Amino acid sequence: MSRPDPNELVAAAQAAIENAHAPYSEYRVGAALLTVDGELFTGCNVENASYGLTICAERSAIAAAVSAGKRDFAALAIAAAPATSPPYPCGACRQVLAEFAGPDFPVYVASAAAPEGFEQLTLGDLLPKVFAERGIG
Repeated sequence: MSRPDPNELVAAAQAAIENAHAPYSEYRVGAALLTVDGELFTGCNVENASYGLTICAERSAIAAAVSAGKRDFAALAIAAAPATSPPYPCGACRQVLAEFAGPDFPVYVASAAAPEGFEQLTLGDLLPKVFAERGIG
């Protein structure tokens, strides 16, 4: 298993912000997902005029990894701009993460304004009462 380097993951998430499509909220988010075998997948938020069709950066990165045949993840970093506080994942992203990761899965969140001040959480911190039909989490 590849050991996650939080600084590298946060930097990759911050770089992914550049690809965000956020004309409505102007809140751009990037995510970097590390697989256990050391591959990195990034994602960004993609807003839509029909707001419910918007996809979050976290789910974008997960979809990219799963589409490439990856299912085992080591860590996730999320960064947002403009943001002065860390961007915590929404409930839908937390539940999607729980499909692939357990409660000890590390999640790093950082504002683009101060990426060195990232916060480290676990999926269990973010989603303590997970719905897990198949016993994951």
